[in-house]
Amino acid sequence: MNKSNYLIATLLLSGLFSTQALADGVRASLALSKTNYTSAEDVMVQVTLTNEEAVPVKVLKWYTPADGVEEALFKVSINGANIDYLGAHYKRPGAKTADYIKLKSGESVSYQVELSSIYDLTQTGVYEISYQAESISLFSVNPGQDKKLARLGIEGITSAPVSFYLEAKKGTVVGTAKPTDPGTSVGGVTFTGRCSNTQQTSVLAGLAAAQSMSENAKTYLNTYSSPSVSVRYNTWFGNYDSNRWNTVKANFNNIGTTLDTKSLTFDCACKKSYYAYVYPTQPYKIYLCNAFWTAPTSGTDSKGGTIVHETSHFNIVAGTDDLAYGQSAAKALAISNPAGAIQNADSHEYFAENTPAQN
Repeated sequence: MNKSNYLIATLLLSGLFSTQALADGVRASLALSKTNYTSAEDVMVQVTLTNEEAVPVKVLKWYTPADGVEEALFKVSINGANIDYLGAHYKRPGAKTADYIKLKSGESVSYQVELSSIYDLTQTGVYEISYQAESISLFSVNPGQDKKLARLGIEGITSAPVSFYLEAKKGTVVGTAKPTDPGTSVGGVTFTGRCSNTQQTSVLAGLAAAQSMSENAKTYLNTYSSPSVSVRYNTWFGNYDSNRWNTVKANFNNIGTTLDTKSLTFDCACKKSYYAYVYPTQPYKIYLCNAFWTAPTSGTDSKGGTIVHETSHFNIVAGTDDLAYGQSAAKALAISNPAGAIQNADSHEYFAENTPAQN
């Protein structure tokens, strides 16, 4: 049996489906229509979420494929090495009732997802994928279930893995940008997406605020004499731990250096209700959306804070994720999951904004 046939046979033996349920009452499963793909084919996976609770459950649709994939919902690897997520990371306002999908007891929903446009599937070999959705706000609180659902949101909804073999194109280059307008440059900052003069002025003010915030955060983390009793750190990142403190310190050192020295691009074409988004593998371009323009220049959920948030998402800066949105959820994350808080973009933003001020 040749190597390719052996791999395919191994995959067939392991099955096309996963049915593992790691969050109580919410079962996630993946299904592939086949286990062997050529370079000309789209890799499609079906995601099914099933509510096995005796009561209805509301799931935050941002962490499902309900409106397309807008978060890194999958863990993808080849030969044990993790594969980069190529999609966007967003800054959103706090979740509202309309942002949840309701699953009745016993109800299932399924979504088809095309993987090759959002993950780097450019190598030949056996890929393993699993569904991994985690957020402090993953479930809307039902009366009497707040503690349970908060715990389940931290644990997340995770499926068992499924595998497939892909014969990739030789010499494939992933993430090549499509031709865009060259933009205009003001003070070393590039603007694309038809930014008006007013928008450009607003962005530059927000950038100055972001630089000031990040400098303050960096100085604080590098010089604060009693980190074990830092109220400011504890509020957003949880109980003091020297390794976690040093991670956050390194993150802000990188954020500050990026904002002060790198060539930043801001795009004004987004019409979504969100604040902004970036592609973590494509520094240093930030796409600004509707909520950004009505945000204050500094303070909570500000233009400056949004720029800090989005800068932290770039893999070569801090590689943060979105595990909690909004101050209340970020504070809850710091208490329940400090290891998650130091990976959360909003936690970095609120630490930098520092409103109300803490020491």
